[in-house]
Amino acid sequence: MIKAPTTVVLALTAAVAAFAQAPPVNWTPQQSGVTVRLRGVSAVSDTVAWASGARGTVLRTTNAGKSWMTRPVPTADTLDFRDVDALSADVAYILSIGNGASSRIYKTRDGGATWTLQLANTDPDVFLDAMAFRDERHGVAFSDSVDGRFVVFTTSDGGATWPRVPGDRLPPALPGEGAFAASGSNVALGAGGRIWVGTTKGRVLRSADDGRTWTVVQTPVATGEATGIFSIAFRDAQHGVIVGGNYQQETAADRNVAFTIDGGSTWTSAAAGRGLSGFRSAVVPWPGKGAAWLAVGPADSDWSTDNGHTWTPAGGEGYDAVSLAPGGAIGWASGAGGRIAVVTSTR
Repeated sequence: MIKAPTTVVLALTAAVAAFAQAPPVNWTPQQSGVTVRLRGVSAVSDTVAWASGARGTVLRTTNAGKSWMTRPVPTADTLDFRDVDALSADVAYILSIGNGASSRIYKTRDGGATWTLQLANTDPDVFLDAMAFRDERHGVAFSDSVDGRFVVFTTSDGGATWPRVPGDRLPPALPGEGAFAASGSNVALGAGGRIWVGTTKGRVLRSADDGRTWTVVQTPVATGEATGIFSIAFRDAQHGVIVGGNYQQETAADRNVAFTIDGGSTWTSAAAGRGLSGFRSAVVPWPGKGAAWLAVGPADSDWSTDNGHTWTPAGGEGYDAVSLAPGGAIGWASGAGGRIAVVTSTR
């Protein structure tokens, strides 16, 4: 048997060790030009992304984040835009949270030069938490429950109308059940009319027919005060991940992640001792990287290469939201103090 020279073996061993120890994600800070907390971010391509946050803040870049421009919504400077879903450099939806009239959805078709108020809530008990879009026409918005019933709005005409799903089509909500409006990512849409919503009570509300019928399933994620599911995402019709925890204890790592391999019918906790390293407010599958996922939170982030079964720390300054462009080469994360960063994978 021919043996490789000792120096070659040592070099290869060192290279493998360095690769294994290298952070799986690069975080490159950018200048957003604002100081408010940015809880919404949406990556459209390698060059186009949108972000949103407090005090009516909406930002857009068309040059990969070299510069971010404000795209203000008239008379909306007191609103808190916790969610932004962009379809292109021109088309984007933004959602503001709050009781009654503060809960709104706007749309732009001209890159934020003008905005149209689409969902103007008038129910004083409705509190919108998040929305998601399958394409420019089909979307879902979710509110905290009212009088023991979930509140779900859908659109199939690009937001021109937002009918409320009749209460008798939805399972009963648990007392006080809703969603955490932390990153705009506790609603996920998939092909074939699939909808998933992660709730404050650690349950997943789901539909397989564009919201005509619904079921709900309990997950192993911890619940309680300030604790529950904060984000839900699916790689395909079968593989999904939920993350969360207690936002008042950012470094605690108690039952704050679970995965599904059957479309959300059942959920399994991550391997013991190999879960998230703290509270996480957003999770995304990494396009084009097999079973890779990224989860972020205000204190840190984590990375999985096996569809959420096990996780390792991924660094970063701490972010509330994350979005990866469809091609997977680049993404953005946003957070407190106007923080925003380009996200790229090293593996």
